[in-house]
Amino acid sequence: MAHVSYSDESEIILSSHDERRWSRRDEELSRWVVASKSRLRAKQTVCFGGNEIDAELLSALMLLKRLGIETEYSCAGVSPLDEPEDHSLYAYITLLASPRADAFARLAMKRMKHRLLVTYEPGRHRYDLSSFYIGHNRSFCLLMESCARVMLAAGTAAAAI
Repeated sequence: MAHVSYSDESEIILSSHDERRWSRRDEELSRWVVASKSRLRAKQTVCFGGNEIDAELLSALMLLKRLGIETEYSCAGVSPLDEPEDHSLYAYITLLASPRADAFARLAMKRMKHRLLVTYEPGRHRYDLSSFYIGHNRSFCLLMESCARVMLAAGTAAAAI
C-alpha cells in the first residue's frame, strides 16, 4: 500500500511521499529508538506570544504572525541529542486553518517537496507542517522561514501594484 495520501476522520495527509520515502522514514525511526543518546545541550527556548518555543523557530513564527497566520503549537529540538528523552523527532508548526494558512501550506509543499509532511485535521481546522525525516529539524526551521519570507515578499509586491 502506498502512503501517498491517507485519510481518516481525524487527519488527511496532503503531501505526497512514495513508498521508498516512507520506508526510509520508518528505518530512521527504528535506528533512532535503539541508538544511544547523550545530552549535548539544553533545549534552546524563547518566549513568543506567551508560550515557550524552540528558539530556532522564532524567525519563522514571527514572519507567520506578520502574514496574519495563526500558529498553535511548534517544536524544533534541532538535534535528536538535544533533550533526548523529551524531543520532537520531527520539527513541526501547527497552523490554524484560514485562506492564508491554506496558501502557506501549498507554498511550503511546493518549495520543500519530499522534505515536508503536511496533514490537515478537519475536526480541529488546522494544518500540521513537519519535517519528514529525523535530523532535518534545523533545515525545516530555515525552510519555514524562507517560505514565509517568499509569501511576505509576494504579498508586499501584490500590495504595491
